[in-house]
Amino acid sequence: MESPLTRPIEAFIAGVTEPLVGLVPEGSGPGVVRHDKLRNDVALEAFNLAAAFIDADGVHTDGELWALVAVFAGRFDTGSWAASPNTLRTTGLLTGKRTFLDGPSTLFDLFVQADARRGSVHSWRYYEAALDVARAVCAIDETPTSAELMAVERFRSMLLRTMDGARVPHPGSPRPAVSDPTPGGATAVAEPEPPPARPVEEVLQELDELVGLAAVKAEVKLVTNLMRVEKLRLERGLPVVGSSHHLVFTGNPGTGKTTVARLIAQIYRSLGAVAQGHLVETDRSGLVAGYVGQTAIKVKEVVTAALGGVLLIDEAHALARGNERDFGHEAIDMLVKLMEDHRDDVVVIVAGYPDEMAGFLDVNPGLRSRFPKTIFFEDYTDDQLLQIFDSMCAKGGYRPDGGCRQAVGAYVAAQVRDRGFGNARLVRNLFEAAVARQASRVIELAPLSDEQLVSLTAADVPAP
Repeated sequence: MESPLTRPIEAFIAGVTEPLVGLVPEGSGPGVVRHDKLRNDVALEAFNLAAAFIDADGVHTDGELWALVAVFAGRFDTGSWAASPNTLRTTGLLTGKRTFLDGPSTLFDLFVQADARRGSVHSWRYYEAALDVARAVCAIDETPTSAELMAVERFRSMLLRTMDGARVPHPGSPRPAVSDPTPGGATAVAEPEPPPARPVEEVLQELDELVGLAAVKAEVKLVTNLMRVEKLRLERGLPVVGSSHHLVFTGNPGTGKTTVARLIAQIYRSLGAVAQGHLVETDRSGLVAGYVGQTAIKVKEVVTAALGGVLLIDEAHALARGNERDFGHEAIDMLVKLMEDHRDDVVVIVAGYPDEMAGFLDVNPGLRSRFPKTIFFEDYTDDQLLQIFDSMCAKGGYRPDGGCRQAVGAYVAAQVRDRGFGNARLVRNLFEAAVARQASRVIELAPLSDEQLVSLTAADVPAP
C-alpha cells in the first residue's frame, strides 16, 4: 500500500530540484556541485520537513513513522533505524526535529534571494510543495492535533515573512483582478455565475492585512488548516472525523466580525465546504415575525437565501429573550431543523456578547453540538483604532495632519470601554463627523486648493 507521504514527497523533490538545478550549473572540477548531489540534498530537505511536522506535537504515532519509513528507507543509508517505529523512537532521530520549522532553511533562502534578483518564482514552488508535505503529515492520523495545525500555520507565516523581507511577491499578493461575471453590464435573465473562487492564500493575505485581531486570525487559520487536512484525507479515501463548520463569534460591536465572516465564507468556498461563498447577514428582526406561523416562514426564507454560503446572525442571543412563547424560540427551533436539513449546503455563524451567547447555546438541545467552536473578538487598542482612522482617511481620499491624528487619539482614549464599546463603528462615526466638519470649514475658503480640500485638521475632530 502506498504511503500517504509518497506523492507529496515525490512532488516536493521533483518540483524543488528542477529550479535548483537551474541555479547551480553542473560540471567537473573542485567546487562544482553535481546534480545528483542536489537531488539528494532536496530529498534530505523533504525528510527534514516531514520529520519536523511529525515531531511538531511531540507524539510520534505508528502511522506517522511507518509513512516516513516507507518513503525514505530506500533513499538514504539509514542503517537499522528504518526497521520499525519502535526502532525509530529508540534512535531518537526525530526528537527535536520540530526546530527545523523555526526559520528559513538554506535551500529556501537560496530560492528567495534568487527570486529577489531575477524576479523568478522559485520560492513560491518551494512554499506550495512544502505545505503539501505539511498537510500530508497532518492527514496521516485520523484527527490532527492542535499543535500540528499551529505548526503548519507558524511555518507558513515564517516562509511568507521571509519572502516579504526580500520583497519577493508571494501567494496571495498581488491579487488578480476578478472579472465581471456579466460583461457589458447587461441584465441577465438567469442568476449570474459567481466569480471564481479566490485562492485560499489570497484570502488569508487579506485577513492578515486587517488591523489587530491577532487571536482571531490565529483561530481562523487553525480552522482553515483543519479543513485542508480533512479534504486531503477525503481525497485519499481515509476516514474523517466529521466536524461542524458552524461558528460562534463573541465580542463587542465593531470588532470586525462581519468582515471576518465574509473572508471565512470565501475560504469555505475555496475549500469546497460551500458552493458559492456569499454572506447573508441578519438579526432577530429578519427572523422573527409578529404573528403565529410567520416566523418559521421568515427563517426558511433567510436560510434559503444563504444556501451555498454563510449565514451570519448578529446579536443572536436576542432570539432567546422572553419566555418560551416568544417567537424567538420558534425561530431557534426552526433554525436548528434547517441546519440539519441543509447541513451540507450552509454554514451558520452566530454572533453576540460572550455571556449572552453562552446562554443562547443552552436554549435548544441541538445548538451547542452544532456550534463547537467559539472565536472571541477583543476590543481594539487605542493605537489600532487610530490605524483604522488612518485607513478610512486613505480610502476616502483625505489626509489627516499631525494635529488631527493627535485629536483622534485623545478622542478615542477618552471613551469609556464598557460593554457595548463601539470600536471601529465609533471610529467610523468620528471619521464621518470630521469630514462633515471639514466641509463646513473649507466651504467658505476662496479660492480652495486641492490640499485644503483633502486635509483634516484638529479643528475637524469633535471634542471628546
